[in-house]
Order: sequence, then C-alpha cells, then structure tokens
Amino acid sequence: MSEQQPAKHRRIFYGYWLVLVTFILLFLAIGCGSYAFSLFVTPLQEALGWGRGQIMAGFTVFFVTMGVVSPLVGRFVDRFGARQVIPLGALIMGLGFVVVSRMSDLYLFYLGYVLIGTGAAGMGQVPSSTIVSHWFKKRRGTAIGFMAAGLGAGGLIAPFVGNIIAGSGFRAAYMAMAIIIWAVAIPLGAIVVRTRPSEMGLYPDGDTTPPTDENGRAKEVTITGISLHQAMHTRTFWLIVISFFPACFASMGLIQAPVPFLQDIGYPLQTAAAALAAISIGSGIGKVFFGWLCDKIQPKYAWAIGQTLMAISVLILLTIKGDSPVAIIWAYSLLLGFGVGSWLPTLSMLTSTNFGLLFYGAIFGILNLVQSLGTATGPFFAGAMYDATGTYYWAFVTFGVLFAISIPAILLAKKPKEIK
Repeated sequence: MSEQQPAKHRRIFYGYWLVLVTFILLFLAIGCGSYAFSLFVTPLQEALGWGRGQIMAGFTVFFVTMGVVSPLVGRFVDRFGARQVIPLGALIMGLGFVVVSRMSDLYLFYLGYVLIGTGAAGMGQVPSSTIVSHWFKKRRGTAIGFMAAGLGAGGLIAPFVGNIIAGSGFRAAYMAMAIIIWAVAIPLGAIVVRTRPSEMGLYPDGDTTPPTDENGRAKEVTITGISLHQAMHTRTFWLIVISFFPACFASMGLIQAPVPFLQDIGYPLQTAAAALAAISIGSGIGKVFFGWLCDKIQPKYAWAIGQTLMAISVLILLTIKGDSPVAIIWAYSLLLGFGVGSWLPTLSMLTSTNFGLLFYGAIFGILNLVQSLGTATGPFFAGAMYDATGTYYWAFVTFGVLFAISIPAILLAKKPKEIK
C-alpha cells in the first residue's frame, strides 16, 4: 500500500495580486487627484492671491477631464491592453503635478489639472476594473469591491501631503506626489499588470484547467461581448445612463452641500467634518459589501438597494434641525456613505454582465463619463439653488426626486439578447 503523496504547495492566484495592484492605482489616482486637492486651497490663496472659486475650479477641471478622457482610455485598453495604458497614464499624471509645482499663473494651474485628470483616467477606474473583470468570473463582484475600496482609502494620503505642505510648502508637496506616482504606478503598470489571464497561460478565478463541455472535453476560452455601437442601441444601456447620471448627480450634491448646511443651522465645523468622515467610512465599507452582493444577486438589484439607502438619507437630512441630536447626523452620513459605495462595483458588474468583456473598456468608459458628469455637476446645482432661494431645502428635495427616477430605471434593465 503506497503512502499518500503530500499536496503540492499552491501558489497565490495571480489575480489576487492584481486586485492589490489596482487598489493601489485607485488609491494614488483619487488620493492625489481628489482627496488632497482641498489641502492646497489656502496655501495657493495666500501665496498667489487667487480667489477660492478660481482655485476650486481646478477640481472641476480635474473631474470633468477624467470623465471625458475615460471613453478614449477604454478604447485603448480594449485594443492595446492595460499594461500599455497605465504607465502612460501615470507618466502624464505625474507630469501634471510637476506643472502645478512650478506654475504661478492660473491658466497653468488649470493646464496642470487637465494633465492630472487625463493621467488619473489612464490609471484609474477604467483600466483597473477591466483587469479585475477579466481575471475573475465567479467572484468578480467581490474582487471589484476590494479593488474599489482603493477609492475610499485614497483619503489616507491627505495627512502625508498635509505634513509636506506644512514643512516645505505646496510646491514641494505637488512634486512629492509626482515622484510617488512615477515611482509606484509606472513599475506596477509596466511589470506586474496583465490585462487577461490568458497572457500568462492562466484561467479566471484561479482554475488550473480550461472549462469543459458536457462530454468532458476542453472548451476554447473565448471572450465575448458586443461593441459600444451595439450597446448604445440597446434599451439596457440607456436605462443604465438614466439611472446613474441622476443618482451620481444627487449623491455628490448630498456629500458636499450638507457641510455648509450643517454650519448654517448652527452646528460647529467639527461636526460637519465628522459627518464627512463618516460618509467616507461608510463608502469604503459599502464598496466591499456591494461588490460581494453583486456575486449573490443581479447587479441591478444591488444598485437599487444602494440608491434606496441614499434616498432614505435624504429623508433623514430633511428632518435635521439646529437642535437635532448628533446621532441623526451620523445616521444620515453612514447611510449615505454606505449607499454611495455601491456605484463602482455595480456599474462595473452591470457593464460586464450585460455587454460582455470583449469591448468592456469602451463601454465602461462611456458609462464612467456619464457618472463623472453627474458627480461634477451635482454640487454646483446645490450651490446655485442656495444662491437662488437662500436654502438647501429645495436642492435636497430635488435629489430625492432624482432617486425616485433612477431606481425604477435600473429595475427595468434586462440583459440584451445579444449576450448569452
């Protein structure tokens, strides 16, 4: 009787390393591009004499550029692979920070953030979600959720940047972010990233053998999907657009406007800041949860649940008065943040499950543009409503109405017949 041979040590599936890599890429792209932005407002105002509105316009330039460039990035990823696109994106983003580290004119500040937004698109959501979607099938939602948590974790870069500004000034801080992005993102993109498991002779989910048919014969692994042109001629595509634009418009308005709102009704700045932090915490947890949920139920239902939580947060927000207990503010913040965390995992899963992976980058790039435009304009709408009426009440009511439109829209979406 022969002895049983010990099992061979099984190496960690390479896809898990790519989840970590894409987490880091999102951490850097959004942490440096978005979270760190507000730290520079006062230093720029004091050093260069610019108005805060002029400076904050740079944030809009960043976000709009990132959204507008996303469809082009998606096409490049589909054609050339993420390994070629991510290092170029990191190079451009770092170059943008070099420009703003040396500039003294406002137009160069905006030009710098055009480059930063372009680079962030090249190393951000589109290539990262494309990679993870190809490497995972059975646990794709969960993997995307952990990847997406890098967006929320990006806020952790703020103390590091703040210390550099305090010690060496804003120019040194901008240059430090350029060096970090070049030193980390370019090598990761060029050396570690692989867009598809087939590039390494591997299979999705860590399977060691190719899939088989009913007779046990190995099947050829093929990537299927419809083109962007075909997707845009489906009812499903436009229902996703109708759902995500108003929901992202409302959600970002609900994140930004309540800070001045809470101060207006008598709460100290510390309370408003704590509410913002609670939203960030809830969002980070929500990304992982909703990614996991997309593996258990259809992504459209997960997105509807996320939006419902945000809609409930609006109802809570409308009840907050100057003498309301702080616990109500925390309830609003955590519910909103948890719901906001649903957008990236569900949008990615809606794209891959409804339209396939063959042209995922191009299709997700357009849908990411849609959500970016909503995200960029929601806070401006809230501010305009406040200027016109002297209150945020009608802006909050409008956000609630938008959820009442976007939730039914996504529930009506069905998988196109072209995708099997």
